Amino acid sequence: MSQDYDFPVEVETSDKPPRRFVFVLLNEFTLFAVASAGECLRVANRMAGKHLYRWAITSETNEPVMSSAGIPFPVDITFDDVTKDDTLIVCGGMNVQANSTPKTLNWLRRESRKGATIGSFCAGAHALAKAGLLDGYRATIHWENQDGFVEDFPEINLTRSVFAIDRKRFTAAGGTAAIDLMLRIIADDHGTDLSNAVADQLIYSSIRTDQDFQRLSTPTRMGVRHPRLSIVIEMMEESIEEPISPSALAESVNMSTRQLERLFRRYLDRSPKQYYMELRLARARNLLMQTNMSTIDIAIACGFTSPSHFSKCYRTHYGVTPYRERGSQGTAKS
Repeated sequence: MSQDYDFPVEVETSDKPPRRFVFVLLNEFTLFAVASAGECLRVANRMAGKHLYRWAITSETNEPVMSSAGIPFPVDITFDDVTKDDTLIVCGGMNVQANSTPKTLNWLRRESRKGATIGSFCAGAHALAKAGLLDGYRATIHWENQDGFVEDFPEINLTRSVFAIDRKRFTAAGGTAAIDLMLRIIADDHGTDLSNAVADQLIYSSIRTDQDFQRLSTPTRMGVRHPRLSIVIEMMEESIEEPISPSALAESVNMSTRQLERLFRRYLDRSPKQYYMELRLARARNLLMQTNMSTIDIAIACGFTSPSHFSKCYRTHYGVTPYRERGSQGTAKS
């Protein structure tokens, strides 16, 4: 139940100078995350009755940046206008590999050397990682980009949480996770009363923390309530590169292979082998779309013994070969 707040809300650190957030837009950025964060800052100012926060938009050009929704967004300032006291948020979205340009990455490195606090929304974490700014940090990225991120940056401590804050780095998975992150920042800056008041104004009643996961577990999403089936599905998800045999899976939950087969047929209308294959192919498709890994390396990473077997299974399931799938997206390297 929400409480009633005196207006304006008393803040714990009213003597702080206004904090400016600079949203660094990459081409095809996700509009929702940026708009949500901006609204959190606007409402915080309104509820406090004073300008606690300011914000600006920048990019490597002075031209409007196109969002993934096809809506152009104007910029306010140039890279040269950013100061060492600004908090930078790199906002990514579609095709983040191509849109993380050398000019932007080099600029981010320079700002980091000046001691800037730098974060990201959605796929923007890829740009931070590519710039070397997440090495040794805990980070997160949108669940759809996680497979490719792990392959490209295995040294980074990637979590599946909605957001992560680690010293002068913060990352949010995108979407409504941007709200959770900004509410946490507002609470850290000026107290939970203001943060909660902002959430109430946004009609945002389920504030998540950095301990909350982005997605429900696969069994929960699929409505599977059988505990042993859930365990097997989780084992499959964690063993993509080296698939576990149906007999070993069955043995791990004290069932026979035939019993496990019947369980999958009953709840998922497919055999364990079919379901496992779909998981592996879905992972392979993510890697094809999100990375420059060769198809041979993708085949190995997804547990296929040969590229030809991988290609055959992929074409049977998706109706197109991996080579043509990647070519249709304009991704380099096959």
